[in-house]
Amino acid sequence: MDINDTTPPIASNITARRRRMLRPALIGLVALLFNVALFLWLSTDTARAWLATFGSYTYLGVFLITAIANATVIIPVPYPALIASVAARSDNLALVILAGALGSALGESVAFFVGRSGRGAVEDTRFYRWVQHQMRHPLRAFVVLFGLSAPPNPAFDVAGLAAGALGLPYWMFFLAVFLGRIIRIGIFALVGANLG
Repeated sequence: MDINDTTPPIASNITARRRRMLRPALIGLVALLFNVALFLWLSTDTARAWLATFGSYTYLGVFLITAIANATVIIPVPYPALIASVAARSDNLALVILAGALGSALGESVAFFVGRSGRGAVEDTRFYRWVQHQMRHPLRAFVVLFGLSAPPNPAFDVAGLAAGALGLPYWMFFLAVFLGRIIRIGIFALVGANLG
């Protein structure tokens, strides 16, 4: 150690850890602000008229938007404001929730199949090792996938990659994610219906 180096090793480790945590926190903040701005814009008369032009295609639109948004691995794509806005104007809230959950579960299948192909590049972290351990036991795998897929959680992609890499049956992955996403999309839709 150089005599002129005044930074203790513990302080530099804390600084490095804070820098690693700052980027995901900022990305989450930007995604949250974008969702709020999008929801506010979708509440305007112009946006309502634009959404009304889709008519009966709104359910297909919800399905496609959630499928595309969830097909991106690791990079969060904000879509909750659109789901909330569509739900506020929908006659059939259950259909919005089911279409969104189905699209979301199919979109998350991308991470599963990337993991299955063995090309999933995930940093070996304590969380990833924990998820890998859980995926080796079918009942725990189902519960973990369900629990991670219900709340808005960018770490779910890690679980999808691990589930695919460890050979979890696709039907179990899909069912756990679909049920979890019914809860997530249901919350977004109910918020939209009550605020709209």
